[in-house]
Amino acid sequence: MRIPTALVAVLAAVTVAAGGCTADPAEPAGPGVIRLGALVPLSGRNSPSGEAMVDAAQMAVREANEAGGVLGRQVELIVGDDACDPGTAVAAANDMVARDIVVSVGGYCSSATVPTLRVFRDANVPMIIPLSNSTDLLEPGYDSIFLLPGTVEDEAVFAVQSMPRLGGHRLAVVHDGTSFPLTLAQSTAAVARRPGSPVTLAAELELSQGAPDYTRVAEAVVGAGADVVYFTGYYAEGNRLIVDLRRLGFSGPILVGDGAADGPLLENLTPAQHVDVYGTQLLVPDFMPEIADWAKRFEAMVGSPPGLCTVEAYDAVTLALDAIRRAGTVDRGAVRAAIAGTTQLDLLSGPARFNANGTRTNPKFLLLRVREGGFDAVSPAPSR
Repeated sequence: MRIPTALVAVLAAVTVAAGGCTADPAEPAGPGVIRLGALVPLSGRNSPSGEAMVDAAQMAVREANEAGGVLGRQVELIVGDDACDPGTAVAAANDMVARDIVVSVGGYCSSATVPTLRVFRDANVPMIIPLSNSTDLLEPGYDSIFLLPGTVEDEAVFAVQSMPRLGGHRLAVVHDGTSFPLTLAQSTAAVARRPGSPVTLAAELELSQGAPDYTRVAEAVVGAGADVVYFTGYYAEGNRLIVDLRRLGFSGPILVGDGAADGPLLENLTPAQHVDVYGTQLLVPDFMPEIADWAKRFEAMVGSPPGLCTVEAYDAVTLALDAIRRAGTVDRGAVRAAIAGTTQLDLLSGPARFNANGTRTNPKFLLLRVREGGFDAVSPAPSR
């Protein structure tokens, strides 16, 4: 079953082994144990996403242990709460390094993941990042970072190509100034400025996280003559922005990036406010019939159907354990090389292959729309 947020936050770290057993996370890993570490948001407004990631990662660990473990050892998952906060994330990353993890398989908010890069690099711990996808993650040039999702530039191209079919031609981009939303907004603006772009950039705007309303931003959107909005931040601010845009009479399509295209975005919105709301999203199990058998196993094990973030979190653990098997050792350098050299592993999200900079060669995105209080897929998606 799903771990209550409060419990995980109090414990700070949880280890999960075969049959749901727990070990003392304060002790270094013993010779019969392989530890993976997952830093995810388990407190704060993004905790539902973090909890879903933990469910999926635990499932992958449990399945590996039930099949006999890896290299004759049991696998433990150490879970830490980064709260989508940079300082909290760094402290938790150092804690995980002290617990002797072999691979980091966490990462949701890029603003929290970016400052942990140096911590894990200094400890020679490779990072398979399931959901953070800011290009800031690539700035250090480390060869130990592997991004499962497409980068913000990939998502920006996908979003801009989607807008004309929704009736949008004059674009207002809105972000919250933090790592992922800012880089996605900057990438989207850059794509919109390219020669031959199907949209014109009308405005680039910033809002403040946690503000009670975004009237000023909504007024700027309307004043700029925009007919489509792309909000690149998270669902709490996206929800408020939709309310204020519709209140001021903006009737064009509102798109949100993958940090907001989730159920909480729609909380307390009226049916009229749902109209013409769309999202660019990574992978949604409901719209992936090819993983139906896995989804049934997930529901049987966890007690609820898999939602957003689950596919990527499961894949991160699967890739980490496969690389350890192929390396034949828990030496972190050898495991890093095995991850980089992956060519024949089919994950739920597709074949696992990486470019030299650690980005994935075949990222996938979905265009979603709000319908009857939930999301469904817009088909066919625009070509990339």
